[in-house]
Amino acid sequence: MLKKRNLIWLISLIIITVILGIPSAIWMKKEVKSDRAAHRSALDPVIMVPGSSATQNRFDSLVKIINQGSARSHSLIKVTVERNNKLRISGKLLNHDHRPFMVIAFADNADGYQPVQRQAAWMNIAVNQLEKIYGFNRFSGIGHSNGGLIWTLYLEKYFNQNRFSIDRLMTIGTPYNFKERNPKKQTNILKELINGRKKLPKHLTVYSINGSINYTTDGLVSAESVATGKYIFQGQVAHYTRITVTGNNTEHSDLPQNQQIIKLIKQNILENQNPQVERK
Repeated sequence: MLKKRNLIWLISLIIITVILGIPSAIWMKKEVKSDRAAHRSALDPVIMVPGSSATQNRFDSLVKIINQGSARSHSLIKVTVERNNKLRISGKLLNHDHRPFMVIAFADNADGYQPVQRQAAWMNIAVNQLEKIYGFNRFSGIGHSNGGLIWTLYLEKYFNQNRFSIDRLMTIGTPYNFKERNPKKQTNILKELINGRKKLPKHLTVYSINGSINYTTDGLVSAESVATGKYIFQGQVAHYTRITVTGNNTEHSDLPQNQQIIKLIKQNILENQNPQVERK
């Protein structure tokens, strides 16, 4: 009888401990996030990821144009992740530059579902190493073409919200449904990104831009494929906005140098620290 009472007492004690521990765990989680927000690094890089077949030089023209119109130049640091996970890093962080551009490219820059998966994992390696070198805990993102897919996969599968914060992501000509134009026919990549959407940072602002040379495509990526990004971001992140650019330099490969897009980058990535964008 005594053993039975002791067992009941022990079980009751365990239950009470668990019940009391839940609020403490919730409080600690909130405190960790609050502490991270209170200690935001001065360095706030813009991390750019190029699309398939592109190298670490993909955004050279974009950065040159932005620096020509800026009172103070932005640094350009380039990273290429090799197949063996080693990094090749070039460039220098300029004095007093809090908003450098950092490009993450891949030696294996092939197109396709499996290559993009590998590239997202390599991106995680690169971001972690760059953080160790430069000491930042926040950043914004830009992805061109499949670079936008890599960014989204990274945020869903590897991004550590207790370690980093990201406030803005701009994807340019990103084929969220690959070459499929019919949104009802979801490819593997779109299905995966939709299924993982709840892991996206809730406070994130996303700008999804597509070029249009004939109302339906930028010559490579269809407007319909870009539009399926709404099934990933809309209602999940703080703000999601789609923008279509037309006119000169709206073909897929020209988009990173497009003057309208560069203006959007200046206004919404580099200058706007507290974006308030109407959700679409």
